[in-house]
Amino acid sequence: MSTEKRWGAPPTAEDLAELAETAFAAIPAPLREAVRGAAILVEEMPDDETLAELGLEHPWELTGLYRGVPLTERSVTAPPAEPDMIFLYREPILVEWVESGEDLFRLVRNVLIHEIAHHFGYSEEGIARLEGEG
Repeated sequence: MSTEKRWGAPPTAEDLAELAETAFAAIPAPLREAVRGAAILVEEMPDDETLAELGLEHPWELTGLYRGVPLTERSVTAPPAEPDMIFLYREPILVEWVESGEDLFRLVRNVLIHEIAHHFGYSEEGIARLEGEG
């Protein structure tokens, strides 16, 4: 099945959610199982509180975010107080898509995998090393 699609109008949040579901389904089963229960949400933009918390000045700097307790920091005696959530931010993803010319499915998949890596306890530096960037 081809994931490439011609878009006549800007992709909606539902379109991005569908791409994320397809990308998630392609992740190897053992990894998918370890992420089971994490909500994957598509929102238009990160809120001001999130931007301030991360020290970002512009909302287009953030395409995705993992909120939760990474697996490496969990306690068997104290379950996390909040559910794990992976946010995909539609407008910043679309801006990167237009600016980079990257296939939209690939871009959504990469953002999703990046945030899943945080679920597994990887830092930004660790993810950059895995991606061969650092």
